[in-house]
Amino acid sequence: MYTKEQKKLILDIAKAAIKEAVLKKPVIKKEEIIKNNPWLLEKGAVFVTINEFNQLRGCIGSIIAHQSLIDDIIHNAKAAALNDPRFTPVTPQELDKLEIEVSILTPPKPLPYSNVEDLRQKIKPGIHGVILHYNGYQATYLPSVWEQIPNFDLFFSSLCQKAGMMPNCLSLHPQIYVYEAIKIKDEE
Repeated sequence: MYTKEQKKLILDIAKAAIKEAVLKKPVIKKEEIIKNNPWLLEKGAVFVTINEFNQLRGCIGSIIAHQSLIDDIIHNAKAAALNDPRFTPVTPQELDKLEIEVSILTPPKPLPYSNVEDLRQKIKPGIHGVILHYNGYQATYLPSVWEQIPNFDLFFSSLCQKAGMMPNCLSLHPQIYVYEAIKIKDEE
């Protein structure tokens, strides 16, 4: 879907946005980037994940595309660096140590299921990102979370807790939506 050059540009924009937010000075030449890459004006939903020494340092994103791809990358990269409530803001001293990952999401689709066993058969670990929604409670895990929690029961127990519910919330038959993600990160 994206060329190697486009993926590099997406990552470069996220890195520049983080630098801009942390150093509090302009770095991104947005108009110039758009002029040469008009495809960045298409709507996109993006999550930006920041890791430091293989530990999560920030992750913020959009589940639904509501603005241009470039604006969603910039907004979520800055938010992941400064506004993830789980972490203190990224400092200038950390900038060179960060590993950045951008996930571009496909639109979420409802996944009807009759019971937990049926859901277990329909979910594709490692492929599906999951949104769990029940009575005003909601949480999502990107497809990459399956790498840390490859077990279905533990994955959903953790997702239920992330949503602020009991670990066994699947017994309440919450709405489940699935999406996929194009994961972009520096080549190892």
